[in-house]
Amino acid sequence: MLSDMHTFLTLTPNPALDIATDTERVQPTHKLRCGPVQRYPGGGGINVARVLHRLGASVQAHYLAGGPNGEQLERLLAAEGIPAHAHPIAGDTRENFAVVQTSTSDEFRFVLPGPVVQDSEWQPWQRALNNAAPAARWLVASGSLPPGMPVDFYARLARQAHAQGQHLVLDTSGDALAAALQAGVYLLKPSLRELRELTGLPLQTPAQWCAGAQALVHSGQAQLVALSVGAQGAVLASAAGVWQVDALAVPARTGTTGAGDCFLAALVFALERGTPPPEALRWGIAAGAAALLSPGTALAQAADIARLLPQVAPAQAQPTDLAAP
Repeated sequence: MLSDMHTFLTLTPNPALDIATDTERVQPTHKLRCGPVQRYPGGGGINVARVLHRLGASVQAHYLAGGPNGEQLERLLAAEGIPAHAHPIAGDTRENFAVVQTSTSDEFRFVLPGPVVQDSEWQPWQRALNNAAPAARWLVASGSLPPGMPVDFYARLARQAHAQGQHLVLDTSGDALAAALQAGVYLLKPSLRELRELTGLPLQTPAQWCAGAQALVHSGQAQLVALSVGAQGAVLASAAGVWQVDALAVPARTGTTGAGDCFLAALVFALERGTPPPEALRWGIAAGAAALLSPGTALAQAADIARLLPQVAPAQAQPTDLAAP
């Protein structure tokens, strides 16, 4: 059966088999002897589903997959007990490669574009999603679009979600993001670079971050904007106000890959439970910090999120009439 009733349905058009390792120093020309290799199921929506599942949410992950990598991705998700549905494609699911330089704890991430997806592959997937999505209250669409998929794929999803009264959460970039915002989404999670591109503003100070995030709310492009700025914390903007929370001081010795997905998963998990937005933002901060405790895209564990949450400072309300010069 394609989909039973689930609170959350995550969509990952361009998933990946995430490969993580480490080496003492990254340098050109030389052979770099690496440590043990770890493999994880990856891609934005898949990562969000993994964390939501750990938190006890009812979730199902939908994704495109093909070839030996796609088969391994399916096995890894099954091993974690994630309810998932893979729509087959002819191309081989991509690999992403992350290397932590142990001498400095710097992380080097190599992200491949993914297989070319044919019209005959993504169109049936979209039709299947049209049938499955109404069973969920939240749609979380995350990650890049693979080559061959139309740039307005997420925009189509946004219009569908709006017509069905669902909450669409979007975490993507570039033209696909711009097209979706023309249709409007419930919650948007841009990076600072993406927010600068969307607003055309430099956004160099926390006050300007807040103003830029709320500008998207005022324009009707999103009802909520969650801006994560790494070690400097995060901002959540809505029509009712803007809140900011400082990050926890957790050393990123094993890399930061997946921390943003953990942040988003915990944020929407808390919002679904009726948690007020400022408190939900604290959940996101705790989950993002918890992700730094595990290597590669092992992602945050529920016990670590619960342990770190009391350490997150209260959200600070920011002025709502800021001008971002």
